Amino acid sequence: MGRLTTHVLDTAHGCPGAGILIELYALDPQRARLARLTTNADGRTDAPLLADAELRCGRYELVFQAGAYFAARGLALAEPAFVDEVVLRFGISDVHAHYHVPLLVSPYSYSTYRGS
Repeated sequence: MGRLTTHVLDTAHGCPGAGILIELYALDPQRARLARLTTNADGRTDAPLLADAELRCGRYELVFQAGAYFAARGLALAEPAFVDEVVLRFGISDVHAHYHVPLLVSPYSYSTYRGS
């Protein structure tokens, strides 16, 4: 069966994004929180966000608390922060596939892609 994973890289400091709070939501048929986790020292979660029978076709949302992470690192940020909550919406169409959703983030930008 498939799985959903993520990885956060702090591009401002050139290191994994450790200690970032992440929330996962299913959007179908209505928005419902499925998980609330924190990244480990490698910027990853200790286990897949969803795996096997938990992974279903549909629309999902990941919310990364990037602003709180950068504030905790002692960066002097404007209030409100330019990049605060990073919200990524995506779809899963194959429950047998591995969906990896990396986030590259700094206080002023972010990017993502479907990883492997």
